[in-house]
Amino acid sequence: MKIIIVGIGKVGYAIAEQMTGENHDLVVIDRNSAVLDHVDSMLDVMCVEGNGASASVLLEAGVREADLLIAVSENDEVNLICCLMAKKLGAKHTVARVRNPEYFRDAPILRREIGLDMIINPEHAAAQEISRILRVPSAFSVETFARGLVELIGFQTEAGDSLVGKSLIDFNRENPNSILMCAAKRGEEVIVPNGSFVPQAGDRVYVIGTPAETTRVLRSMGRAMSPIRRVSILGGSRIAQYLAWVLTDVGTHVTIVEKDEAKCLTLAEKLPKVTVIHGDGTNHDLLESEGIFRCDAFIAVTDRDEENLLMALTAKRYGVKKVVPKMSRMGYLDIVNLTGLDTVISPKAIIASQISSYVRGLANSQGSAVESLHYILGGAIEAVEFTATSATHFLDRPLSDLHFRNSLLIAAIVHEGKMEIPNGQSQIHAGDRVIVVAKKLFLQDLNDILG
Repeated sequence: MKIIIVGIGKVGYAIAEQMTGENHDLVVIDRNSAVLDHVDSMLDVMCVEGNGASASVLLEAGVREADLLIAVSENDEVNLICCLMAKKLGAKHTVARVRNPEYFRDAPILRREIGLDMIINPEHAAAQEISRILRVPSAFSVETFARGLVELIGFQTEAGDSLVGKSLIDFNRENPNSILMCAAKRGEEVIVPNGSFVPQAGDRVYVIGTPAETTRVLRSMGRAMSPIRRVSILGGSRIAQYLAWVLTDVGTHVTIVEKDEAKCLTLAEKLPKVTVIHGDGTNHDLLESEGIFRCDAFIAVTDRDEENLLMALTAKRYGVKKVVPKMSRMGYLDIVNLTGLDTVISPKAIIASQISSYVRGLANSQGSAVESLHYILGGAIEAVEFTATSATHFLDRPLSDLHFRNSLLIAAIVHEGKMEIPNGQSQIHAGDRVIVVAKKLFLQDLNDILG
């Protein structure tokens, strides 16, 4: 596909990096020549310098032949104008980043009136992911499929876990359950497990099942599953605002610490159920006097990765049971892993996954389309949700009769609203949701899983 990306900031670069890895014809537009020089040296893309909302610049980038234009500049209005102009000039599909909560609430109107095909909001997406993780405190990642019927949960194994030191076959025999371990990382090795895999303490593993079943299994292992009642948030960012809306709706007490007075006044007005504290979130006297660490979860979402990491480590030292820092620089992740922090949120990585899912769906609109896509274990594994259609070549046949590609699992099948962990006798029928977990094979169609 020919894809144009307007705006090469953190999110734009992450999308460009992901798209070049999937072998698309990519053009990037930005006003900053230094940024374009860096992108040109790092990625296999065509660079165009200029204003992405300018018709002449878009035509130079080849907008008439574009399958997709993605506008992710820092300015919402520029993104909207860019998409409107691109559609008028012949782009088949357009995606805009819209961060302003007022605009984001008008998403249905914008899609209808401007012809937008998709609106992305990294801050809102990050807040949604954090809220899912807070629902399962012992997990470092919670992804959903099939409209919430299926959950993919990542957690780190501990010495006392009942599954440690046993093959998955033996564990499942001794502990009947309806979950499947579908990915693991041990040191630098990434594994798609089979029944003989033996988890060891310290492995980072992913299991899939219904929300109720994954919760039951984690609780049976002695993991903390008590609900999060009090949450402290460092930084009055848009992520904090979106997250506070979600948490207060379910009765969670939220405290936000923000050093900008004007921003505090705005937050207090928009979030009447939230305690907003004006002050420096790195000031330990303030944190102690206000009881910021006397909470069930601490979320650090300032604009500075270093501050988020430092305060997350401080919260962990104070005994906060769930700590989540936001990280923009993916290069910091190796450092974070060494600190013992198991959960990190990266808005740009979340959006890159959403865009990849959307692009794969466009590329295969006539087949067994990609419904959703999540990258896990640092992007080494992808979990892809498909809907089986009449174009699927192996409908109504036992899975044991099929030959699948290496390093791939059919992790779950949802048939008529019920989830099944498949076995050899399971079959895929038209209309079923099928979740596939694989080492990065860039699957675009359900038929691609066959060897």
